[in-house]
Order: sequence, then structure tokens, then C-alpha cells
Amino acid sequence: MAHPLDPLSADEFASAAEILRRDRGVEPGVPGGRPGRGWRFASIEMIEPTKAEITAADSGGAWPPRRAEVICFDRDENATYRGVVSLSEGRVEVFEHIPGVQANFTVDEFTECDELLRTHPDVVAALRRRGIENVDLVFFDTWTYGDAVAPAEFRDRRIGWSDSWVKAAPGANPYARLVSGLHCVVDLNAMELIALEDEGPFADGEPVPEVMGEYVPAHIPEHIRAAWTREPLKPLHITQPDGPSFTVEGNLLRWQNWSLRVGFNYREGMTLHTVRYRDGGRTRSVAHRMSFAEMIVPYRDPSPDHYRRTAFDIGEWGLGFMTTSLELGCDCLGEIRYLDAVLHNSRGEPYTITNAICIHEEDDAVLWKHVDHEIGAEVRRMRRLVVSFHVTVANYEYLVYWRFYQDGNIECEVRATGIMVTTPLPVGAANPNGTLVDERTYAPFHQHLLVARLDLDVDGPDNTVVMTESHAESVGPDNPHGLSMVQRNVPLRTEADGRQDVEFATQRAWKVVNPNVVTGLGAHPAYKLVPTGAIPAMFAPGAPVLERAAVIGHTLWVTPNHPDERWPAGQFVNQSVRDTGLARWTAADRWIENTDVVLWYVFGIHHITRAEDWPVMPVDVVSFWLKPFGFFDRNPALDVVGTPPDACHTAATAAHH
Repeated sequence: MAHPLDPLSADEFASAAEILRRDRGVEPGVPGGRPGRGWRFASIEMIEPTKAEITAADSGGAWPPRRAEVICFDRDENATYRGVVSLSEGRVEVFEHIPGVQANFTVDEFTECDELLRTHPDVVAALRRRGIENVDLVFFDTWTYGDAVAPAEFRDRRIGWSDSWVKAAPGANPYARLVSGLHCVVDLNAMELIALEDEGPFADGEPVPEVMGEYVPAHIPEHIRAAWTREPLKPLHITQPDGPSFTVEGNLLRWQNWSLRVGFNYREGMTLHTVRYRDGGRTRSVAHRMSFAEMIVPYRDPSPDHYRRTAFDIGEWGLGFMTTSLELGCDCLGEIRYLDAVLHNSRGEPYTITNAICIHEEDDAVLWKHVDHEIGAEVRRMRRLVVSFHVTVANYEYLVYWRFYQDGNIECEVRATGIMVTTPLPVGAANPNGTLVDERTYAPFHQHLLVARLDLDVDGPDNTVVMTESHAESVGPDNPHGLSMVQRNVPLRTEADGRQDVEFATQRAWKVVNPNVVTGLGAHPAYKLVPTGAIPAMFAPGAPVLERAAVIGHTLWVTPNHPDERWPAGQFVNQSVRDTGLARWTAADRWIENTDVVLWYVFGIHHITRAEDWPVMPVDVVSFWLKPFGFFDRNPALDVVGTPPDACHTAATAAHH
């Protein structure tokens, strides 16, 4: 039997869709078929039980019923519906029309747009006028719209817009050569072309620059490969002959003193639940749920090719739908365990992403060490548990790593890689909003702004968030050398207080404190959010992106926990014009002191593009930490067992010495 926090199974996805077909006539149409286009299932997601229900279930009580929320839309009526299905009872509990919104984009729509456009006579003719005869080399990359930049005459439809790219050869990089100025607007319900933009200097015969945009060795020109001088690396073998030190039972993961449950859904991708640490004879709560709730990627280039390019990769697309299968020995190293993930297509049919989540251990150098002149060196190696998943969102990859350490630290790291969007320039032209990366080709500046949703429960659900920062005291009689540095700690009491900005000059951070528990040292246990990757959004007030996503206007938001408040820019961000998330919720300025709180932390990458990022981008790394602060009475890693000396070097190393 599935644990209440286990993701939906293939049978449950199929059952949810079938129940809505049977009881509400939600019948998917044939892909691309018309008239009578039918329905699409945009998302099917488990409704998670409450904290009280989970506690009761883990204590031997009755397990709550399994339920699913379904977002679907009628293509003929351009109408979005929300359903709640009881999987345990096989019935529909709620089925309601949500007016004025568009559900998330589906993978099927993306694929069908490409198929439509490459066979459309107007598009083929436009390509031919530009000298592109082989449509098989063309790729149409369809994006969603924000309502503020959508064509006014089409705003009442479900629409997308496409870039056009042409490959140098079959199998070559599809994102190397933008067909600048050629954009298609598609009615996604009718799956028909409703506008064709064919403009700009390259439409009028401006010569297209020659670029080297290939990264696969077989497609890189020989004269470039001939200049390579790097020697191959000797093999590096990571072995654990006795197996890993962690255990996986279903979705329950245990390692050292940590335990947690791993979840997965279409929108957030991997989620982490009931994160606990065994401290002596006690199992202590650290977090109830941690995930990414939104990712906003605005391109900071107002040119015709890019002014529409602001992606809400989580709300418009879904990290789960974009998750890719991992390969042994390539994406992870060592003694690995994988978890598969099950999702569904727009007909409600389940499919499996094999090896969606990787779990493994890593050595991470020294954990703690001291050399005493009498007793010598005492040193412990650091081991960390890594839980990761990778997503491919069109041209970009995001590699997400949650790392758990033996000293109680948690690190969340995101690596961005993949292929930058580039744009050709006319002869003699420049662009102030990007960097030249190839012949007359620039990559526009942009930002990757991620929102982590952190439902921490530090020794219980009722916590207070405290802003903490360091200040140097003025020189005076009690501080004649100006050495005194003090801490300022300010409890955040309302949601207005909870809107916080990063301040590196004072090393501002935030502690999640349980004021109801006293440690052996007389302190209140806490975990500290250390912001190492926070960036300002840099938008002028009133900018459409800020209107749609007020969350990126601050580094941190703190709200009282509410089961319906999961998406910081609102549930329906596709074609949105106003934020229906944090901006609306926090207007009430609710009380957040000594209550069950959620932290919304905004961090990311301010990508001032480089030539070194082309044609494929080395990873750009950003992270944040959750560090115990007074949670333990002393170093919790004192009991880490020392590593035998013969495990620290190879036989060859020993012979050399």
C-alpha cells in the first residue's frame, strides 16, 4: 500500500482520467483533429494530506484517502476546469470552471506546433524567401505568452508564439542559428497558424553570419578539433564494495541520522518531505516540505526577437514534465540508487521517466580536523548524501542537487547549462543588451530567478523567522580599537515584515526559530537560511514581469502556511497579466510570529552572457544553505567514525611514498 506522501502511480493517473471521462465527459480529442477537438489533461497531481493526517498515519492511525487534483481544458470552448477526484472512492468530488485563465502548456502542444508549422505553406514560403529550402532542418520552438505582450486581438484565445531555427546539417545543434524576425503565432486549441511575422533586415536579404555553434564532436569542424591539445584523464573509480550507507524503502530515504521522503509531481519535479534528524534518542523535525515553486527567466532585451521571451518554467511548463532520465556513470557517480517518476500526457495516459531521481553519496574533503602538538592529527572525512534530478527546458538544462551533511547542514545547489539563445546582427550593427559570442552573433542578457518554497518545521510546526545581521560598533571608550561587532536579531511578526531583501554589507540571513523549545544551553533551536545566490530583479516599478510575478521583487517572503498557497505567482501563470499569488496573499498582512510558516526564497543567476558560454555553456552554479543554529548543543558530527588510513590512498600512492 502506498504511503500517504507517495506520488501517484500509473494506475492512479489512469483512474483519475477515466473517472472524469465517465462522470464529466472529459474526452480527449485526436491530436491535431478538428472539428470537435475535445479535451486535454494539463495536469494531474496528488492532493497531499495535511500534517495532522501524516502524523496520524505515521503513528499507526488510519491512512487518509488518496485524492487527485486535475486541471483540464475544453479545446472547443477554450475553457479551463479544475477537478478533484477521490481515487479511494472512485468519484468526482469537485468539477468547476475557472474563468479567464489558461492551464499550463503541454508537451503534446509543443510537439504539435512544430508539426503544424513545418508543413504550413505560408511558413514554408517564408523560409524559402530566406533561402531555406530544407524544412527538415528547421526547428520551431514554441513559447507561452504573458498577456501584456500578447497580440490584443488574440488575448481571448489559448495562444503560443514560436522562434524558428535552422540546423547546419542533420543532427547538428538546433539552437545555433536563429531565423531572426520569423515568428509564428498559433491558436493552440485549434492548432492553427493565426499570424506570421516575417520582418527585419534578414527578411530583406541581409546576409546571415556564419557561426560555429556545434558542440557534438562529430559536427565540430576539423580545423578546430585539430587544435585540441588536452590529454584524456586517467580513470577515476568510485567504488563502495559493501554498498551504499543509505537505505531506500519505497520513497523513504535514510542515511546517517537523516530521514526524508522523496516525492515528485508534474510542476515542481522532485519534492522532499518530512525531513528529520535523529539526535541521540530523539527524532527531530527540520522541514515538512521543500521544493521549487516557480522559476522566472526574463530576457533583458527589448528587441523584436526577444521582448516576449519571459518564461515561467515551473508554472507554464512544469519541471516534472521536463525531467530527463539519468544515466549510470554519466550524470551521477558511485554506488547509485534511482527512483523512477510517473507522469501523464495530455490524454491522461501515464508514462514513466526511468531513473528520474538519483541518490548517491559523495566524499567532500575534510569534515573537521585539528593537529595537536602532543597527540597529533585528529581528522574526519566528510560524506554527504545527494538527491538530484535534471530537467531540460528547451535550450537550457537545470541540474538540481539537495545535499545532506553529517553535521546537520542542508545545501541546495542548482547548476545551469545547455545552450544560450543567440541572435544574428546586421553588418556593422551592435546590441547593448547582450554579448558578442560568434561572428555577428550575440547572446542576450537574461536572468534565472528561482523560488524555493521552504516549509520548515524546526522541532515542530510553530516557528518564528528572525532577521539577523552583523554591525560594527563605533569607536569609543568601550571599543577603542573599533573591533566590536554585534548581531542584530529582529523577529518578523507580520507578512509586511516578512518581505525581506538581501544585504551582503551586513551579511543578512534569516533564522527559523522554535520559541517554544529550550535547548540544553538555554537557547531556542533554529535553522538558518544563508543566502549565497540572491540577486536583485532589476525591474522598474510597473514592469509587466513584476506585475505578473511580484515575488522576484524581494529576496524573501514569509507567509502563514495555507494548503491553497503553493504557487508564488499564482496557479495559472500562462497568459497571466496580474500576480494572483504572494502579492495578493500578503496584502492581508497576516500574523507570522510563532506559527506554522512558509519561507519563499528567491535566488538565481544574473547571466551576463560570455563568449566562453558558447556553443554549449559550462555549468553556472548557484546555491543556498540551511544550517543548524543552536539546534544542537555541540558539534553533531563528533561521533563520525574516522576513516582507516588505508582507505585514503591507493596502492600506487603508498608505493610512491
